[in-house]
Amino acid sequence: MTLIDWIGFIGVFQILLAYFLNVIGKISNTHIAFILLNLVGASMACLASILINYWPFIILEAVWALVSLYALFNYKKNH
Repeated sequence: MTLIDWIGFIGVFQILLAYFLNVIGKISNTHIAFILLNLVGASMACLASILINYWPFIILEAVWALVSLYALFNYKKNH
C-alpha cells in the first residue's frame, strides 16, 4: 500500500469507528470523541481523495468534514 492508501484507510477507519461506537451505545453523536473522529477521519479521507484526484469522494468527505467542523463549533459553544 502507498502512503495515500494509508491516509485514506486510516481516515475511513476513524469514520467507521465513530459510527460503530455510536451504534453500540459507547458514545453519542454529540460526544467530542464522535465529532473529532469524524472530523479527522473525513479530512484524511478527503486528502487521500484529492491526492488521487477522485472528485466524488473529495466532495463527500469535504462536506462530511465541514459538517463535523460545524458540530465541533456547536460543541465548544455549549460546553
